[in-house]
Amino acid sequence: MKRIVFLDYIRVFACFLVILVHASENFYGAPGSTDMAGPQSFLANEADRLWVSVYDGFSRMAVPLFMIVSAFLLAPMKEGQSMWQFYRQRCLRILPPFFIFMILYSTLPMLWGQLDAETSIKDLSRIFMLLYSILPMLWGQIDGETSMKDLSRIFLNFPTLAGHLWFMYPLISLYLFIPIISPWLRKATAKEERFFIGLFVLSTCMPYLNRWCGEVWGQCFWNEYHMLWYFSGYLGYLVLAHYIRVLLTWNRSKRFIIGTILMVIGAVWTIYSFYVQAIPGELHSTPVIEIGWAFCTINCVLLTTGTFLMFTCIKRPQAPKLVTETSKLSYGMYLMHIFWLGLWVTVFKDTLALPTVAAIPCIAVVTFICCFVTTKIISFIPGSKWIVG
Repeated sequence: MKRIVFLDYIRVFACFLVILVHASENFYGAPGSTDMAGPQSFLANEADRLWVSVYDGFSRMAVPLFMIVSAFLLAPMKEGQSMWQFYRQRCLRILPPFFIFMILYSTLPMLWGQLDAETSIKDLSRIFMLLYSILPMLWGQIDGETSMKDLSRIFLNFPTLAGHLWFMYPLISLYLFIPIISPWLRKATAKEERFFIGLFVLSTCMPYLNRWCGEVWGQCFWNEYHMLWYFSGYLGYLVLAHYIRVLLTWNRSKRFIIGTILMVIGAVWTIYSFYVQAIPGELHSTPVIEIGWAFCTINCVLLTTGTFLMFTCIKRPQAPKLVTETSKLSYGMYLMHIFWLGLWVTVFKDTLALPTVAAIPCIAVVTFICCFVTTKIISFIPGSKWIVG
């Protein structure tokens, strides 16, 4: 399959932004929590407040960009391809590396004391199912109650120190839905897809409507599925990607101008939504101050759509080799980056004590380089696609 040049640039850009987000999160985690932001947040000073808002806020387009790239390439399915052929192809592409890194994140952090044996076994029990949920009872490491609890958690979630792997679950969900929506995408007119996208955009206002107006459009304590539920979430990005690829008729100039406007509006909104709430010296509920950082909010949609439109204006016959190589390795880099991130947070934040404005990008850049080099080395191993994709 011929490579689409601007998508390679987007993959590299989005991969770096993911790392930048997680570098920023080390500067607003509440005392006593993990290094990265948890359920509660604390900004130590005005510099942290400003630069976390800017770096992390701007980078919130990373996840939706990856979703759009996947949908752009895969939706609708190829003519003649069955649902099961599609599922098999996608599973072989993403699941083996995913499970390998689930295991690594459940064990390796014990070597440098970031994870204790009890937590490691708990995480592994989610992956290895029966073995790690039953065998430890034989030597008295867990009791029957704990074993049953672990069994109930099989495949339900990611390991303790691999929070970034949350992304894999909605991505898999999107893959599962592509064969279902493909027939409609082949037949839908531009007007029909615009109607869907319009309802999706309206659904992205829900976080703000809920905060200002409470329950709306059928929501109540016994029903969370509001009127636009089935037009919400990452499915909207899938339809948006198809519309841009197949039905959008704007010329390059128009795409760039409108894309720039949308990107700037979305960026300012997303950055300000955090900054205005994150008062230094106070303990905050992370979901509250991150309301504008949710990936399916209207401001994040504007930011992501605008940026994607700008990238579509790239008309080079091929990308530089480094960009293409990094794009190919981006999945493995994403999977492993938390391993490297902690090291460089210690160096730039703690040991060198750089100011926040410099520490966050330094952590992100060096982590990105280390991930590229490591993934590239692994790629020379026979069968490396099962490890880093």
